[in-house]
Amino acid sequence: MADDHEELVTERFAAESLVRSGADDLERAAEAALRPRRLDEFVGQRVVRDQLSLVLDAARGRGKAPDHVLLSGPPGLGKTTLAMIIAAEMGAPLRVTSGPAIQHAGDLAAVLSSLEEGEVLFLDEIHRLARPAEELLYMAMEDFRVDVIVGKGAGASAIPLTLPPFTVVGATTRAGLLPAPLRDRFGFTAHLDFYSSDELERVLVRSAGLLGVPLDHTAAAELASRSRGTPRIANRLLRRVRDWAEVRGDGTLSLVAARAALEVYEVDDLGLDRLDRAVLTALCTRFGGGPVGLTTLAVAVGEEPETVETVAEPFLVREGLVGRTPRGRIALPAAWTHLGLEVPHGSGTLFG
Repeated sequence: MADDHEELVTERFAAESLVRSGADDLERAAEAALRPRRLDEFVGQRVVRDQLSLVLDAARGRGKAPDHVLLSGPPGLGKTTLAMIIAAEMGAPLRVTSGPAIQHAGDLAAVLSSLEEGEVLFLDEIHRLARPAEELLYMAMEDFRVDVIVGKGAGASAIPLTLPPFTVVGATTRAGLLPAPLRDRFGFTAHLDFYSSDELERVLVRSAGLLGVPLDHTAAAELASRSRGTPRIANRLLRRVRDWAEVRGDGTLSLVAARAALEVYEVDDLGLDRLDRAVLTALCTRFGGGPVGLTTLAVAVGEEPETVETVAEPFLVREGLVGRTPRGRIALPAAWTHLGLEVPHGSGTLFG
């Protein structure tokens, strides 16, 4: 009987995982369809676009692969899109992998040895590369060769393997974790900043055109103001408003439809979602405003510390709702006000 119950639970978990995986795949496919294909289609990040355009034009003029490129910044600002654009602009194949997927130097050697001349290798979350793979990448980026180890122990020997010229595009949300030797091997580094509301409106207008849905300019402004300066979030909210308009409205993405849909999906006037408000609520009501450690805060809201630190925290800090101190995270006065709570005085926060 216990075995039957365990089997039922296992089957149910597998089914739920399959459903979640399918939903994630659909979401990724929808995001991919809205990605710009060329640099002149890319909205925002004007300085980065100008600098990158110069790098690519110079490489094309010389008939060589462009220098290695490092892109840093919070999630959702276009690092993956820019990697795809670099490959498209150079007319080169794109190979996509990530730091966590490469656990051993051999994994990276296998990828590098199969690259074609001029190919773009996109390494997402490059700060999470294993150290042996990192050291192998140094030589590959600088000298376009790798040493393949044959055999084990005292009889092992290294066979140098020459690689065709290629371009590494590294993406990271935590540039500070990259070791200096790795950073130094990138010929061009760029930091992507949060978008302004005007830039997000342009992103939304473009995306609405690709989706073939009518978007009122007031609805675009409303969505832009709640998108946390992030195009990925703006496009995601646009698709949810489209769902609401098609199912409960007249198909038009109006201001009324935008506000009604955002209320259904619990996105408030500042653009805070469930996780953001959970972090603020935990800080203010459970920990008296802090300071509280990141791990403790993450446990309190039922998320991983990295999720809180990279997804919620950058926007909350930027909006002056949360502060980071050597002793931990604190709730700033604006956090209490946003939650409709009275701002305490002398309660353990660093304001008084």
